[in-house]
Amino acid sequence: MLRCVVSEQFSAADVERLARLARLALTDDETTLFARQLGDVLSYARQLQQLDTSGIPPTSHAIGAPTDLRPDELTPCLDREIALADAPGAAPEAGLFKVPRVIG
Repeated sequence: MLRCVVSEQFSAADVERLARLARLALTDDETTLFARQLGDVLSYARQLQQLDTSGIPPTSHAIGAPTDLRPDELTPCLDREIALADAPGAAPEAGLFKVPRVIG
């Protein structure tokens, strides 16, 4: 059975370190609140570690097995000329939409 080590407490210093990594600015009240809430999560994890799961087979899906997907089928779609007709900056001859640059 796989076991992980769970700390006894979640300190304000732990929260501050995580906040720095996530680039979050926390107030002292938030730091205190999150330390308590995360400590509660760790406490619950310790409770879960006490459960005997030796007779339970491991699963990779919550529902037991992936559901069957529907088969792919061709269906009619919007005509390209109609889709491009009202698009700002479209290039109908190339069949493309013009979009703002988002990467360097």
